[in-house]
Amino acid sequence: MLITLKGGQLRHWQAGRGLSDPLAGVPKVWANGQGGLLDVVLAPDFAQSRRVWLSYAEADSEGRASTAVGFGRLSDDLQRLEHFRTVFRQMPKLSTGNHFGGRMVFDAKGALFIALGENNQRATAQDLDKLQGKLVRLTGQGEIPPDNPFVHQAGARPEIWSYGIRNPQGLAINPWSGALWLHEHGPRGGDEINIPEKGKNYGWPLATWGINYSGLKVPEAKGEIVEGTEQPVYYWKDSPAISGMAFYASDVFAPWRHKTVYRRAKR
Repeated sequence: MLITLKGGQLRHWQAGRGLSDPLAGVPKVWANGQGGLLDVVLAPDFAQSRRVWLSYAEADSEGRASTAVGFGRLSDDLQRLEHFRTVFRQMPKLSTGNHFGGRMVFDAKGALFIALGENNQRATAQDLDKLQGKLVRLTGQGEIPPDNPFVHQAGARPEIWSYGIRNPQGLAINPWSGALWLHEHGPRGGDEINIPEKGKNYGWPLATWGINYSGLKVPEAKGEIVEGTEQPVYYWKDSPAISGMAFYASDVFAPWRHKTVYRRAKR
């Protein structure tokens, strides 16, 4: 099992051996606010390639940060990542410490989806020339698939699969339907589960079931249901602060089979 730590450490855990020392070869991360070393996933062909993907917060020379993604080869002795290469950077970089997202998942065809927060800059989630508040889709080599929805649209980033996302922290493939599921935090309430489809707008900040932490409405919000935006398949008026999701397909705990498992970030 590979484990990321916010401060920038990647470790592995093995039954009978416990937790390893930090692996070498991990990229430098921006570990401030909600930023740090974020997600880790194995390439679908890991048994052959030993390729490990990481998402992490990365800052520029002026201290502005955003999410970056890259991959390296896990050494045979499990001590380091070799030849790590960054293949994606969320642009522009913004001076903020919040809403990095960073969840990653491969679909059955080998495409990599990356869920990106809007860095607490709400309006950027609706700007197709920015990668904040987006779900992006890359090939297994970190390239842009030619069938992404905005590849040929002037002024739009070709990496984008769908948009209008606030702060996603759950991303998983339903093993029975093959559909991609995404969870995102609302502000004060309005947490959502979506099944994001190609080219569609999931509303934030124009449409939300939540309110600002101050108790006032979100300034850009036009309502809960707004024409041209998609409704969530499920939402919470009172936020449970879900920070991860997975589908349980094993028979070990039979009552959990065909269930979706969530982790809450608050009591």
